Amino acid sequence: MVMCKNGLVASGHHLASLSGVKILIEGGNAIDAAIATSAVLCVVRPHMTGIGGDAFMLIYSAENDELKALNASGPAPLTATREYFLNQGMKTIPSTGMLSVSVPGIVDSWVKAYERYGTMSLAKVLQPAIEYAESGFPVYPRLSASITSNISKLLLYPSSAKIFLRDGRALEPGENLLQKDLAKTLKKIAQGSDFYRGEIASAIAKFSQENHGLLSEEDLERYQSRWYAPISTTYRDYKVFEQPPVSQGHILLQELSIVEGFDLAKLGHNTAEAIHVMVEAKKLAFADRINYLSDPDFVTIPLKKLLSKEHAAKQRARINMTQAMSKPVPHGNLKFEGDTTYFAVVDRERNAVSFIQSLFQTFGSGVVVENTGILLNDRMTGFSLEPDHVNRLEPGKKTAHTLNNYLVFKEDRPFMLGGTPGADDQVQINLQVIANVIDYRMFIQQAIEAPRWSSHPGTAPTEEAYPYTLWVEDRITPEVRTALEEKGHRIKVVDGWSIGGAQGIVIDQTRQILMGGADPRRDGYVIGW
Repeated sequence: MVMCKNGLVASGHHLASLSGVKILIEGGNAIDAAIATSAVLCVVRPHMTGIGGDAFMLIYSAENDELKALNASGPAPLTATREYFLNQGMKTIPSTGMLSVSVPGIVDSWVKAYERYGTMSLAKVLQPAIEYAESGFPVYPRLSASITSNISKLLLYPSSAKIFLRDGRALEPGENLLQKDLAKTLKKIAQGSDFYRGEIASAIAKFSQENHGLLSEEDLERYQSRWYAPISTTYRDYKVFEQPPVSQGHILLQELSIVEGFDLAKLGHNTAEAIHVMVEAKKLAFADRINYLSDPDFVTIPLKKLLSKEHAAKQRARINMTQAMSKPVPHGNLKFEGDTTYFAVVDRERNAVSFIQSLFQTFGSGVVVENTGILLNDRMTGFSLEPDHVNRLEPGKKTAHTLNNYLVFKEDRPFMLGGTPGADDQVQINLQVIANVIDYRMFIQQAIEAPRWSSHPGTAPTEEAYPYTLWVEDRITPEVRTALEEKGHRIKVVDGWSIGGAQGIVIDQTRQILMGGADPRRDGYVIGW
């Protein structure tokens, strides 16, 4: 755990954390540092994120005492219809290639955050990313392993293979990864070129057209990331803020409201009883996600009812302390009255940024736009082609998102911010980390390092995905695993350091100390000053 007074960055790569802290030391604020950190992550974690992907931010401005949510997810192209894919003989949207690509949103998030809160020039905060793209950086073992396991995807496009492969093989640990075309694109953005209009947009649209994609210049020109009020719930003596839909952030809030009715501290940390309570709460909250979550511009989401304490009480009453739910859980009755990367930044003034960004699956679509270095997402695969599905594909619609990030307040002041990669694991890991800090009084590094569980399936609605399987890291004791099996949980033991990759910061407002934690399960690093 890192403790400091002035500023802190916790991210998924040491070069990203270092770049953000340098901005803080040179006089930038948390938003400047967040943009710098985000951009460097786009360079050094290309299997997880990139400027062809999307992002969500929670930004707290100390000067204005204001907390805002920024949604930079991208919609489906205007020509993307269910009929188009069905007429091609497809039952699902492909997970690779141009047909899997939605409008990239992350670059607009940088611009929006910079215009509202930034103090340094965009050129200044993007310079570290430009340098690492232009001069390269040593490939680390996890990146090399990700390239190796995705060689077939990367080989589909020469523009992708020439960056990440050498004579058809994956780059090895220690080899230098150069992304000179990406550096040129980042330079254009830093100098004021619009990602969504003009030269860059034209190159993306032209490449899309030449490779049987649906993304057009009009799709890019119409795009705007959007500011929202965050959603929230109370948990114990704290207030937890999350991203509103299309993010699944409300699932974390529902889980917290359900488990709030149990004394987790009394049940004990990672006991069978405590794990059982949280796993069953997860199942109930995910059932609501599957039934209700989509783009609020296209469907009505009963968010007020989903987040109500009355709904949480009814859901809580469905938990049987001696028997796990094994079959698909029906969604809650509302008819009553009334692979991703995360980082966190806090500065000297206690501005705070909770930031998560992604390409969706590893290396996204696998497509790098020729001569730009832009690796595109595959977020379109989140849509359903079923006609009655709440998250069915429609032109211009945003798919339901696993990406979410949180910020916890104590006595109306920021206390904790955090998040994790991991798709459906995200809200489950966030639940465990928050409980570790609040209920079990752990320091943030202890809370992140503690053994974890993950309940499967998450959002998979097919009968074939059931019965539920509870993945537990092997550091959870055999005695606890046996007790969980006796409650009806089907257990799968996984490596002791394998579920998620959380980062987090706790702000001690009394002592004016920042405490940061990074997950040893991935390449997380905390740097402060």
